[in-house]
Amino acid sequence: MPIITKTGARNITILSGSTMTVLAGALLAPSLPDMALAFQDVPNAEFLVMLTLTMPALFIALGSPFAGILLDKLGRKPVLIVSLILYGISGTSGFFVDSLFGILVGRAFLGLAVAGIMSGFTTLIADYFTGPQLNKFMGYQGAAIGLGGMVSFILAGFLADIGWRLPFLIYLAAFIVLPGVLLSIDEPVRLKATESKDQRASAPFPLKPFVMIYSITFASMAIFFLIPILLPFYLTLGGGVSNSQVGIALAAQTVTSIIMALLYYRLRARLSFLSLAAFVFLFLGINNVIISITPVYSVVVVALLIGGIGLGILPPNLGAWVASTAPPSMRGRAVGGFTMFLFLGQFASPLIIQPFVQQFGFAGAFLGAGAVSMILTIVIVGFVLYNHLRRKH
Repeated sequence: MPIITKTGARNITILSGSTMTVLAGALLAPSLPDMALAFQDVPNAEFLVMLTLTMPALFIALGSPFAGILLDKLGRKPVLIVSLILYGISGTSGFFVDSLFGILVGRAFLGLAVAGIMSGFTTLIADYFTGPQLNKFMGYQGAAIGLGGMVSFILAGFLADIGWRLPFLIYLAAFIVLPGVLLSIDEPVRLKATESKDQRASAPFPLKPFVMIYSITFASMAIFFLIPILLPFYLTLGGGVSNSQVGIALAAQTVTSIIMALLYYRLRARLSFLSLAAFVFLFLGINNVIISITPVYSVVVVALLIGGIGLGILPPNLGAWVASTAPPSMRGRAVGGFTMFLFLGQFASPLIIQPFVQQFGFAGAFLGAGAVSMILTIVIVGFVLYNHLRRKH
């Protein structure tokens, strides 16, 4: 009798594969200052180096709708296999190429790979689980992403102290996940037997609820991603903070996020998806406001621990919201759209914040992000209360 059943191996593969997404951009955060120094002769080097962090997000956003279509047309497993191979090759390319342009090209292909990986694994969760079990496994996925982020941030920080190129080798992890997909993933039956072909062909995509889901997804990621983009520069501005310390600070946020992700299904049993989204913006707002006050390392770490509460709720809440709303026959496309807006938010983050950094400095940018988060919290709470009162009357 095997120690791990095929179902157990399948679930481990899905959770470990989900950690590939967090490595796409933020993994390089501890390397950014040294990378900017290495390419200081390149015009606009600092901005282009920041772009290496978010370039995958743009191509994840561009590739996700197509990945969603392929998931529904070809199946989950073929898309995942090709995506993991591309991920390993393109991710590690930054270790070998000598030009900033070459690194950016590799990051673009990495984004296309992540589009297939994130959409594929998230769709598989929606295929295999429903109801409370879906909420629980989405929490497990969020915890796995948090744990993967914590380990990778710390490892990337120490590797960046040795050389800024070394963190690129962490992307070889894709080839560890690949055998699990080949051996343990079975293509799920995606369409309910009660759905006729005519119903599937004529059923419209439920656009109205997804406008809200995708808008919240974009906003939350644009605000959250300021941390890995700006924090390395903010902390190292006065000197005395190493790359490894930056990695540890970023990893601190994942400590509370893992705990909250594991508690997600309990929160979801009591609160709506929209109410939980308000909590996400609230804690992200507190996080950014505290960071804006001072770059003192210990204070920043405390702020990140608070922000991690919102970050832990964010992925499972959005994932479960999408999975619960999408029709089975359109699940791949719905998750593809979700992935697109998730990473559009990441890519847009430095573009939105750069003018504020130039005008008000890093502290002003963090304060502005905190204020926007608080405003969104108030708006969502108001909307929830309005709907509650309207139902009562």
